[in-house]
Amino acid sequence: MALEIAPLVVSLVYTARFRKFTRINKLLHWEKLAKNALFLSVFLFAVNVIFQDGEMLKWIWHLFLVALVVVPLQQRELRPLRMFIVAFIPFVVVGLLSDLTEAISSGFFNANESYFKNAIGLTYIWLVAILYSQNRQNKAAEKERIRRMQEDELNRAIAIRKVELEALVTERTAELTKQKEELELTLEELRATQSQLIQSEKMASLGELTAGIAHEIQNPLNFVNNFSEINTELITEMEEEIDKGNLEEAKKIARDILENQQKINQHGKRADSIVKGMLQHSRSSSGVKELTDINKLADEFLRLAYHGLRAKDKSFNASLKTDFDSRLGKISIVSEEIGRVILNLLNNAFYSVSERKKLKMEGYEPFVTIVTRLVDDHVEIQVSDNGNGIPQKVMDKIFQPFFTTKPAGQGTGLGLSLSYDIIKAHGGELRVETKEGEGTEFTIVLPC
Repeated sequence: MALEIAPLVVSLVYTARFRKFTRINKLLHWEKLAKNALFLSVFLFAVNVIFQDGEMLKWIWHLFLVALVVVPLQQRELRPLRMFIVAFIPFVVVGLLSDLTEAISSGFFNANESYFKNAIGLTYIWLVAILYSQNRQNKAAEKERIRRMQEDELNRAIAIRKVELEALVTERTAELTKQKEELELTLEELRATQSQLIQSEKMASLGELTAGIAHEIQNPLNFVNNFSEINTELITEMEEEIDKGNLEEAKKIARDILENQQKINQHGKRADSIVKGMLQHSRSSSGVKELTDINKLADEFLRLAYHGLRAKDKSFNASLKTDFDSRLGKISIVSEEIGRVILNLLNNAFYSVSERKKLKMEGYEPFVTIVTRLVDDHVEIQVSDNGNGIPQKVMDKIFQPFFTTKPAGQGTGLGLSLSYDIIKAHGGELRVETKEGEGTEFTIVLPC
């Protein structure tokens, strides 16, 4: 089977990064080997393209990739690259196992080819995620280094300036008036410097957001990694059972592999949703405001949210109540963003009533209400439900990024935070009132 372009790209990325590290750290021996490995990657791929389906070349390629990750791991001077090297191990192992399985049992491989492809695809996702994370960490470390250098330079400048001022006061005591003006000017400079330092401390709090991102995305990635390792072991066991002729046991193992694969897929999607949520949260809106019918927008997203939940759970039902103010005309908003806010609040409301419905309380009938009002110089959009409500102890956290009251794995904690930022950017306000065990009401306030 001819080599594909993707493994070549991966090996080129690996050897290029490896060579850069050795060059920066002046590891001349390893830099030379990295350069040779880079040329060898291109050479192997070129030979493969020329001869096509070279079976021997394929195994040479696998041995080459194994050597690329195994040999450096054993070297003390390359320890700073350990996490980078480890990130490539799943790619190398899964690719090797795939070709070994095809060589040992082509029938089994053909029957399960899609799973092998999915596993290889997950190694690419894992690789990209690790490289992205390391790149962010490197950038953060560089920013921190620059910030500290700037602070040191600033502190030295302040210290030098202070010495100069003391000398100036000592030397020019007689010129009190002039000296007073100079000291006042210097004091203003020091205050400005102090404000800059305070702002730097505030910026440091952004590190908490980075920690939250790392924590949120690490969990599903751990699941993907763990289940991938288990599948690797199960494949080995299945091959042994097939060799023994015990097909029933092999089928049981295959079902276990399928279940693990589904879990890998589930947690992969979970990681994907977190990344998309982060991108939404960090992206500044470029939308253009336009005159929009709020009543129509609210009604549209009410139906969208309800039928979206019904598509996931056919047994779910709830009463939909609306009260749209007919006096409302069109107002200038970014309709996509306000629609996203309304949809998020409605999704939360439907989730709350569906969870309370599961408690099977006697006489409980779930309902969700959306109301629009024209009040003086602003518009109010209220979304309320008779679900479980929000505990008072967490009310001051609900608009914080990555905070969620949903069970682990069911929410990213970015919805309300993103909604709050969108409404604030429109010059409005997002309020919440709740009673635990009775329901919640969110109110969007927008200027006309």
